[in-house]
Amino acid sequence: MTSQSKYAALFANPKGPGDARPTALQIIRDENLLGTLTDKVMLVTGCTSGLGIETARAFLATGATVWISGRDKQKLEAVAADLSKSAESRGRVLTLEMDQSSLASVRAAADEFLLANSRLNVLVNNGGIMAPPYQLNSDGHESQWQVNYLSHFLLTRLLLPTLLASSTPELPGRVVNISSNSHHNGPPDFSDLDFKHGREYSPGKGYGQSKTANIWHANYLDRTYTSKGVHAISLTPGGIFTGLQKYVPRELMDKWITGLQKYVPRELMDKWTADQEIMNGAMNPAQGAATQVLAALGQEFRHKGGLYLENCKESVPAEKAGGDGGTLHGYKPWACDPDGEDRLWKVSCQLVGVKDEPSTRATVPHTGKK
Repeated sequence: MTSQSKYAALFANPKGPGDARPTALQIIRDENLLGTLTDKVMLVTGCTSGLGIETARAFLATGATVWISGRDKQKLEAVAADLSKSAESRGRVLTLEMDQSSLASVRAAADEFLLANSRLNVLVNNGGIMAPPYQLNSDGHESQWQVNYLSHFLLTRLLLPTLLASSTPELPGRVVNISSNSHHNGPPDFSDLDFKHGREYSPGKGYGQSKTANIWHANYLDRTYTSKGVHAISLTPGGIFTGLQKYVPRELMDKWITGLQKYVPRELMDKWTADQEIMNGAMNPAQGAATQVLAALGQEFRHKGGLYLENCKESVPAEKAGGDGGTLHGYKPWACDPDGEDRLWKVSCQLVGVKDEPSTRATVPHTGKK
């Protein structure tokens, strides 16, 4: 049974980016968390644009120490400098260089984080790419599969002992996985996850399976570790646009499109921006980050997990979400598949070279130095 969101009325009749729907900072204010989490540590991936920046901005308002990751160190430092100047920033922001297309980079980032921290309370797996041309990275994996899912699996696995050790009854450890309504495109195909053995690639198939994997990952984590003090949740942030995209020249819009949107085919972006219903439902990044901030810190979800959120509330099956249930709202039946989730965990452990289950004791990584 889904909970009734206090924001439901604001989502009932959307008017486009910047309307009355809540922002990430609004969630922090409504939860009375301004300056209250000064002893907590949070990590957000994919923070050189969009949702990651706004999520970190909201977390900083709690007074927490917030680590932001990205592959471009120069951009990351610029973001950190900007966040530090935010009017409501009450915490400390630190940067973590991490290229999610490289498992070695993920491991190095995890080592760096653990050398600097003995605590981690919230991990938001936010970074991602959308609909690029087919490409295998240096690890031999399809780019969306690794960047959107496999890198986050490895990062979470390496940091899980610290999440477990940091958990308290008042604030259990929390993993938030950013999925998408594009999980409607289908679940992971274990026979050919990387489209290397005859499976026909399409950007939508690749993106969809990576986003279903993020849901399965969160479900497995919550089933396995909730009794030990760590909850996990997945969500769709919704459609994120900047309000002026509809009106600016294409050349300028191409420069403005950041994060996931830069991979959306032009003809699809044109179709979206021409559809008034879609544009009314779209949000700006500050609004788009609201659901993941609520998932991370909202009191109603603090002791819950294994849920899929949408529009600041628990989502519903796609067939109950309106219309044909199809392309924009709700979750598909395969979003909850314990057998698939168990298989994905085991396969992922093999793919990244980690043991099936971590020690529950937080450890400092081996650096080769005595």
